[in-house]
Amino acid sequence: MSTEPRLAEVAEPEPAEQAAPGTDQAVKETLEDYTLRFAPRSYRRWTPMVVATTALGGIAYMADFSIGAGIGLAHGTGNALLAIAVAAVVIFVTGFPLAYYGARYNIDLDLITRGSGFGYFGSVLTSVIFASFTFIFFALEGSIMAQGLKLGLGLPLWLGYLVSTLMVIPLVIYGMTALSKLQVWTTPIWLLLMVGPLVYLVATDPGTVDRFLAYAGTDGDGGINTASVLLGAGVCLSLIAQIGEQIDYLRFMPPKTEANKRSWWAAVVMAGPGWVMLGALKQAIGVFLAVYIIAEVGASAAPEPIQQFKGAFDAMMPSWLVVPLAVVLVVISQIKINVTNAYSGSLAWTNSFTRVTRRYPGRMVFVLVNLGFALALMEADMFSFLNGILGFYSNCAIAWVVTVATDIGINKYVLKLSPHAPEFRRGMLYAVNPVGVVSFVAASGLSIALYFHALGDTLQPYSPVAAALIAFVLTPLMAVVTKGRYYLRRTDDGIAEPLLDEDGNPSAVTYECHVCRQQFERPDVAACRTHDAVVCSLCLSTDKVGDHVLPAGV
Repeated sequence: MSTEPRLAEVAEPEPAEQAAPGTDQAVKETLEDYTLRFAPRSYRRWTPMVVATTALGGIAYMADFSIGAGIGLAHGTGNALLAIAVAAVVIFVTGFPLAYYGARYNIDLDLITRGSGFGYFGSVLTSVIFASFTFIFFALEGSIMAQGLKLGLGLPLWLGYLVSTLMVIPLVIYGMTALSKLQVWTTPIWLLLMVGPLVYLVATDPGTVDRFLAYAGTDGDGGINTASVLLGAGVCLSLIAQIGEQIDYLRFMPPKTEANKRSWWAAVVMAGPGWVMLGALKQAIGVFLAVYIIAEVGASAAPEPIQQFKGAFDAMMPSWLVVPLAVVLVVISQIKINVTNAYSGSLAWTNSFTRVTRRYPGRMVFVLVNLGFALALMEADMFSFLNGILGFYSNCAIAWVVTVATDIGINKYVLKLSPHAPEFRRGMLYAVNPVGVVSFVAASGLSIALYFHALGDTLQPYSPVAAALIAFVLTPLMAVVTKGRYYLRRTDDGIAEPLLDEDGNPSAVTYECHVCRQQFERPDVAACRTHDAVVCSLCLSTDKVGDHVLPAGV
């Protein structure tokens, strides 16, 4: 594995010499790792397993332990485990088509969303949803890190929140290469520290299993209750947007060929929707450790991962080693995921801003914006009302992901009303496609109304089910009603070379953009409206007067 290049180690091309005003900085930054655009074959030099390993290294966060503990404490072990399982199935099923499209066509989730029912500007809605996901979970992970710093170093929580935020800034600027290496070599250690205490406690004290299985929770009598399961599943489903961060890696998959198809599919499934298997395991462990902590320490500390692992390590190693090891585990985990959260969030904000204003202000501006939102949530003590935030947010995330997954699975492959190959370039798409936008707004709006008891207490637990069902039904219905005519503004991009090669992979034929003078592969360019030349997708995005954008037509 050491002979393979890391995702951030490829040399950056020289900036354009004749780029249009406002475009040169965008070109320089986006060519570093092909943010906001198609990832070309010339850049994707990693094996499927290297991409999968790197992608899975980014989900070593501790939030799952808190989420599992919160559900278990409220609803009991039986309901919590069922809720975790229900959410995992939904996340896997909806994540599969998205992961496939990201890996097959080498684009991120925003670019997939544009051509899967939302339109060029319509997907700005979902970019904001994804950006919200990153700063909510940054705040959650930062809160957990602050709890570790308080236990290990005595820092007050408010200062720990500030430290956990500020320390990420230099890592986001300079540390992506180091981070990718860190994720790979720390994953075995992290897994050992996570699973080791569980195995030790079960082996040395079988009574912990009985207490775990019998725990009734604070809101019930221990019996299985549909409302409790659905409320718990709603919290777990807030993680459905994690597939966006997985696709940020999967878009660097090599072309799928007859020779590599087995390893290619294994990597896509494992690092795409398969991430939820590890996530569900961590949530279940969170329930187990919370029940153990209640018996040993008390309920107040049970939802905090630092206290969970401190209690578990207490039972298996010398006291002088317990706190340092627990703090190291928590801090490393938070750094790993929060650099990714800050990075992915900045891309989502930048993507939206660039499309709406046709200006590229620089990604670091939105790193600071995202961190500002996260710090505000931390200082407002979001950890104390975690389940409420995640339960509300999950309605929007479910509506978005299910809408896009349904458009791919049903509208593209069954109804054939949505174009099979994804489109993301300005000029090729309508500004807004009612198929996705109407489905998403209706599903998220009605499910949020249910969540806030607008239709009564009885239906409130069913808000995540409503979000999924409404999105699943409305998406194909809207495609049929509109006859699919709002997907493509035009079908011909003015270039004779096919978008896909004979194997169905994006073509590797290169063209020079006449605006920024950089070389781009076929899927990332279109003919220019006013010149006998081609323009890259980013220069089209930043074209303020529309000189280069093809008119509506065939």
